[in-house]
Amino acid sequence: ILRERLKYALTGKECQQICMERCVKIDGKVRTDHNYPAGFMDVVELEKSGDRFRLLYDTKGRFVLHRIQKDEAEYKLCRIQKGYMSAKKVPVAVTHDGRTLRFPDPDVAVNDTVKVNIATGKMSDIYKFEIGAMIMVTKGHNAGRVGTLEHVEKHDGSFSIVTIKDKKGNTFATRQANVFVIGSGDHPQVTLPKGRGIKKTILQERAEAEARGDL
Repeated sequence: ILRERLKYALTGKECQQICMERCVKIDGKVRTDHNYPAGFMDVVELEKSGDRFRLLYDTKGRFVLHRIQKDEAEYKLCRIQKGYMSAKKVPVAVTHDGRTLRFPDPDVAVNDTVKVNIATGKMSDIYKFEIGAMIMVTKGHNAGRVGTLEHVEKHDGSFSIVTIKDKKGNTFATRQANVFVIGSGDHPQVTLPKGRGIKKTILQERAEAEARGDL
């Protein structure tokens, strides 16, 4: 990220030096390992330059460093992967980034998304996985597309298929494991990168490029 995307360093050695000077924070913790794997929804913060980014996907399924304001850098959204009872009868929910939330709200179910405060690790709001929820696809051919959940087909012993409709009225389908709730209705809880998660056809992209005078 430091070298290829942000152009803060020219060589790998310089990336190491930036990290070892404790300049880089991921989800509010200083990370000195220059190979630290940052993932979807992580907040990357460089205090000295005042930069804050959230890792999201563009409509081509590539990671995007999306610049955010300070108040938005204080939380992240986490998808609930599983819930279980621990040894001492403590209910625990495990999120997509490996956090374990003890004593979660009893309403939380798998596939829901919770808003986690990065400083305290506590969860505040719950966004249910339900019809009409706003969703971002995080894997597969449609990665990075944003839309509202239309329909869920349950297939026992196989993958549940969900149907999603984006703002332009295009519908597409993907597996239930590939979707990530980012809000309810038309209100995403994180600001979206440019393009708003609507995939354009190649012809539309060409027409827009011609209109801008790029071609």
